[in-house]
Amino acid sequence: MKRPQSSRIIFVTATGTAVGKTLLTGLLLAQLRQSGIHALAMKPFCSGGTADVELLHALQERELTRDEINPFYFPEPLAPLISARKHHRLIKLQDVLKRIASLRQKLDLKSRIHPDGPRSTVHALPCLLIEGSGGLLVPLGEGYSVLDLIVRLRCEVIVVSSNRLGTINHTLLTIRALQAAGIEKLKVVLTNFFPPRRSAPDTPHNHNILSELLAPVPLFALPFLGPKPSRPHAVTKIAKRFKRQLVQIIKN
Repeated sequence: MKRPQSSRIIFVTATGTAVGKTLLTGLLLAQLRQSGIHALAMKPFCSGGTADVELLHALQERELTRDEINPFYFPEPLAPLISARKHHRLIKLQDVLKRIASLRQKLDLKSRIHPDGPRSTVHALPCLLIEGSGGLLVPLGEGYSVLDLIVRLRCEVIVVSSNRLGTINHTLLTIRALQAAGIEKLKVVLTNFFPPRRSAPDTPHNHNILSELLAPVPLFALPFLGPKPSRPHAVTKIAKRFKRQLVQIIKN
């Protein structure tokens, strides 16, 4: 009898802050759960406000406590290391890994996996989504960054990049840093926060150029999703509307 496989871990990082990490994490979470796949999401570090945590809490029907979703919170909108020093807190990388491992174990125990049965080629395994903080090199604690956490997890990575001026440089730098660290399972999602009539001159060209320069790393794009797409009910509706695109992003 085969042993059940452990759940997938997908880490959602970005080229910087305010580019759509939480929205994409929420959309992927909603799509997975709508498809009958047991999925959970967490944001280990959160700074400046709890809106991101509240969104993830609502989308997984309060299956996790807020503390499980976000074990390390700081009220200031600063890099976690700066806030930790301000509050005289020492958060070790091992502490973060333990919190993630605990949720993964919880996911594995609750998921209904039939190890000897057929599996879908899309995403049959349960999935733990982890949303990062800011960009790849944001310092989380003493001596480690978002990148260091990803390397220790040895997981799949999705890089979120906003379709605006500078995205080509920022996206390539982020992908090159991940590749240099030995991360192989990479994807990029290009987000759009402005309707076409308000887009910058470079916006229509970024997708094609990035596709060319990133190859063979897959590149996906999400269109403008409306003025307030990050509310729980809106995320649920958008996930249904863009099911095909989200399935492709999640697909192994």
